[in-house]
Amino acid sequence: MPELPDVATPCVVVDRDVLDRNVAEMAVRTRGGAMALRPHAKTHKCWEIARRQLDAGAAGLTVATVSEAEIFAQAGCTDLFIAYPLWVDDRRGARLRALAERCLLRVGVDSAEGAQALARNAGAAFEVLVEVDSGHHRTGVPAKAAGGVALAAASAGLTVRGVFTFPGHSYAPGLPAVAVLDETQALQDAASAVRDVGVPVDVLSGGSSPTAALTTAGPVTELRPGVYVFNDAQQLELGACGVDDVALTVVATVVSQAPDRLVLDAGSKVLGADRPPWTTGFGRLPDYPAARISALSEHHATVSWVEEVERPEVGATVRVMPNHVCTAVNLADELVVVAGGAVVDRWPVLARGANT
Repeated sequence: MPELPDVATPCVVVDRDVLDRNVAEMAVRTRGGAMALRPHAKTHKCWEIARRQLDAGAAGLTVATVSEAEIFAQAGCTDLFIAYPLWVDDRRGARLRALAERCLLRVGVDSAEGAQALARNAGAAFEVLVEVDSGHHRTGVPAKAAGGVALAAASAGLTVRGVFTFPGHSYAPGLPAVAVLDETQALQDAASAVRDVGVPVDVLSGGSSPTAALTTAGPVTELRPGVYVFNDAQQLELGACGVDDVALTVVATVVSQAPDRLVLDAGSKVLGADRPPWTTGFGRLPDYPAARISALSEHHATVSWVEEVERPEVGATVRVMPNHVCTAVNLADELVVVAGGAVVDRWPVLARGANT
């Protein structure tokens, strides 16, 4: 447990040494190969971390919204991909045009109508990638339909660079390897469909944190993991990381206890409320491996206590791994940075709430 003088709980704490190791290991995985690394900044929303990723060799950043892109462009990033099928009206179009004057910009599309609205309201001073569904069944067209979307985009005057997908169905036990195969097939089929209508394909973009270690260069030319910088309880349960790879925890205080439980001062407004059905709780306590957060209220985390060890008393502090680190970061104003067990910095979460 780091020393946190003058820091009130609950607080979001980042171990800089673990973070830097995670950044370096992912950079090595792609350096010198046929895959570019374009990490998803929606996980950390923090320029200090983005700068570390870029300095380690990332080709650029992935973001989810126009406002995230604006914030990172203002901070100094010159290459951004908005991996989202935006619906662009006049106001958003003006923002995209302004962004394209400051950085190399790519935008996702997954319909002819979306591509036409993008061209009509934002012009063509950027590149587009066609999103395909590789099994997550969220956004994206079937792979063989990518050609029609690409042709509509090209006919509207947009520069189509390739295709992208998110293998989000990798977020379940036993499925990361399946998701890699699905992603590979979908990107290959989509690229063929786009080339068949006479549109060149240079970029085949995919990847996620659970699949990053399994993805090899070939059809995938660009990898977009996000959570890997911090890791979280979900990644631990999926086997994508170990406890020592978790760089971000929430430090919370024990405010109440009973024989079978503890209650912490970090509820859903700090940890987020995500709990996929396959997870064993709303979060974990890395220093007490058998403990699980069994219930969340807005300002309470109830910990089911089954440890055969001495448990922390009321007033003690404990570390919590959130289930989904992205939502926890978006609830914080700043990250308290520690190294060698001491606070060394505080990093603002610049893109917190940047949802438009």
